[in-house]
Amino acid sequence: MENSMKIIGSYLSPYVRKVLVALHLKGLAYEIDPIIPFLGDERFAALSPLRRIPVLIDDAVTLSDSSVILQYLEERYPQPALYPADIADRARARWLEEYADTRMGDVFIWQLFNQVAINPYVWGKKPDEPALAKTLAEEMPQVLDYLESQLPQQGFLFGSISIADISIAAFFRNAAFARFRIDAGRWPLTAAFVERVLGLEAFGRLKPFEDRLMRTPIPQHRAALAELGAPLSAESYATAAPRRGIMRI
Repeated sequence: MENSMKIIGSYLSPYVRKVLVALHLKGLAYEIDPIIPFLGDERFAALSPLRRIPVLIDDAVTLSDSSVILQYLEERYPQPALYPADIADRARARWLEEYADTRMGDVFIWQLFNQVAINPYVWGKKPDEPALAKTLAEEMPQVLDYLESQLPQQGFLFGSISIADISIAAFFRNAAFARFRIDAGRWPLTAAFVERVLGLEAFGRLKPFEDRLMRTPIPQHRAALAELGAPLSAESYATAAPRRGIMRI
């Protein structure tokens, strides 16, 4: 593409990650303003009224929901297809994407990653250890039990890589950042599936940026990414003081 589109949002977000993976799979160029949503200015709030990431800016189109962004990308840039051709399979893929975005988002991000990463490094708040223990003992196993009942023994959910595979796997990167590992003895299909999907080149291209950010203080994120050659936008919507969004998920 001569004119690359712009993504606003951190490489550490699973919602940003799934959009970036889709862009890589479709061979679409982009530049990124790698802010976390809590550090977006008023211009960011105007683009994303719920103060969520990612935001996509493509020509005259501005969108601020990952699922809507992916449907837009699929319709405007249909090859390679990331949604199954069969109507029933396409509906199921959208359901699994929704399950990932909502249930896994709540457990993996707000109950786990929020406790060990966001609260300490953004808000200066210590983890709630009893809540974290409950998440690991009760909530995570419920999610993994469901995934184990849905995932294939080999390959991807619908033959070729789809939005469902991408959406599910994206959250396990954040789980790994929180030092969570799947018990392959208890959930063998899920463990093997996540390894397969995260092993794709499109996920691998993002890993150096993600790993560097997890070791870098937030104010230094942009400089660290510049050192690694990330496709940074010239303009940033970042601000220094954190501000909470208006919705939890």
